[in-house]
Amino acid sequence: MKVRLHATDLIDNYIEHHYPPGFNDEKKIITERIHRADPWLGHGKYREMYFEGMHIGYGSLAPEQNTLLHFESDFETVEMHFALGGQVQTTDLQTRKQYTFGHNEHNILYAAGFKGQSMWASNPPMEVFEVNMMPSFFARYLPEHLAFETFRKALTQQRTDTLADQNRPISTRMRMIIHEIIHCERTGLLKKMLVEARVIELLLLQVEQMIADHDTPLKTSSNCLKKADIDRMYAVRDIIEANLNNPYSLGALAKQVGTNEFTLKKGFKTLFGTTVFGYLHEKQMLQARSMLLDEKDKTITEVSEQCGYQYASHFTAAFKRRFGVVPSQLKKGFFSTK
Repeated sequence: MKVRLHATDLIDNYIEHHYPPGFNDEKKIITERIHRADPWLGHGKYREMYFEGMHIGYGSLAPEQNTLLHFESDFETVEMHFALGGQVQTTDLQTRKQYTFGHNEHNILYAAGFKGQSMWASNPPMEVFEVNMMPSFFARYLPEHLAFETFRKALTQQRTDTLADQNRPISTRMRMIIHEIIHCERTGLLKKMLVEARVIELLLLQVEQMIADHDTPLKTSSNCLKKADIDRMYAVRDIIEANLNNPYSLGALAKQVGTNEFTLKKGFKTLFGTTVFGYLHEKQMLQARSMLLDEKDKTITEVSEQCGYQYASHFTAAFKRRFGVVPSQLKKGFFSTK
């Protein structure tokens, strides 16, 4: 099982990437490796994890210029694809069908071997998270619903297709799960257990979102936002993450990125699937959980202050709503894995 990749102007320089034996070996717990893009493809790296029937990859890449890449694969796969940043347009050279992923979009794709080409934009940098799995494994989790009938036929006919006709926005919860997978510090079987569980949860969220959009047609998506507004929404997200303990007001955020409150509220919800303060709250709660687990010397009051709460009682109530336990229980070891 391999993927071959080369650039148009560097036809002699290519990557032939083979899946390791662990991909088909139920006795192999987990295999990990890192590839660096330098020097001919730009700057960045791509990390991989393999275990029985599943491949997980995460990469960030900043090409020196817009780059047309040719690639081909020789195996059947279902891919959960998450474009965390940048923009990529891929063309199936057999059907001439195009697949485009922009900022913060996801979809599920099927291919029984693939030969195509991709245009990778140099700015903004490309950031991608993807999960490849055996179609037989994926089929066990595909609900009997009208939204998926066309895709189910594609699996049967071994025909390249996407689960949804239109890419969907990556929700805050999806991003949190992806973050947990990428930064998982467990090893061996424990890491495999956590990663596999999170992948199933991620798939659940994708499927639920697509069912909801099928039953209630999607009225807004990142496609209806101007590029300038998309860039502003990402700037707001970065400001939020850099100031969790001293959050900006909605008006101050809008002013800082050069927009108004109405556009900020509407655009942020469209792009990230949650409100500005919903995103802030989720980030604060995850930061608090990490601090309580990893920094045992900190008191609950100190944690609440560092997460932007004026009163520890308000922090405790918010924490229990999010995780089902109060902070003191977490410090003692009785914690939720949500």
